[in-house]
Amino acid sequence: MRLLLPLLLAAALHAQDPKQYDARHSAQPLTIDGKLDEPAWRAAQWTDYFIDIEGDAKPKPRFKTRAKMTWDGQFFYIAAEMEEPHLWALYRDHDSVIFHQHDFEAFFDPDGDTLHYFEFEMNVLNTTWDLYLPKPYRFGGKADNGWEMPGMKTAVHARGAINDPRDRDQGWTVEMAFPWSAFNRGPRPAVPPKPGESWRVNFSRVEWQLNVKDGKYEKVPGTKEDNWVWSPQGVINMHVPEKWGVVRFTR
Repeated sequence: MRLLLPLLLAAALHAQDPKQYDARHSAQPLTIDGKLDEPAWRAAQWTDYFIDIEGDAKPKPRFKTRAKMTWDGQFFYIAAEMEEPHLWALYRDHDSVIFHQHDFEAFFDPDGDTLHYFEFEMNVLNTTWDLYLPKPYRFGGKADNGWEMPGMKTAVHARGAINDPRDRDQGWTVEMAFPWSAFNRGPRPAVPPKPGESWRVNFSRVEWQLNVKDGKYEKVPGTKEDNWVWSPQGVINMHVPEKWGVVRFTR
């Protein structure tokens, strides 16, 4: 029995319930500029601060991250605020593998069936990567990098100098507007949700440990990335949609 206790404890820690969030409807469209100063954003609640992807049993993230959500008949709006002393990004080409450097990521499963879901990533240079998966990788899913989001809008507000290690930065905020028509794969029609409808949604922030060499940032050799998320996965794998948060669209 003594041998089983550590295993049972570990299982209990990983079995955290998915986070919940009510996304309020916005009466006015938002201007996507990376600044969260409009009435709809002031009315929207922040999520909990992000934690390690494996859950509360792991150390707290070194820097704070949190997000907000709102919506209207045209767009699903998402904003995030990230504390960051080292604003670093080199990828400038759309559909680059952005998580090889610092990034922010959003995941969407409109009908909550853990299939037919969408992934989006961006960095502080406002470089973006969007892809669609018919099912998780562990079940043989293959990402469709050719899928695009016509009409999507993104913006970044950087509080510091990007790629300049001579200063200590404050952080960055991102603002995104996902058109409902973009979620055009799977059984659910690509239309706005009805009040009370819920989606599976999650957010991830990838952060690397950095050194400064010859006046430039570089990854600390032999270190892996940190994965900080809104709704913990229990494993180092964002592609477990059943552990994503539940977002309810309200009026």
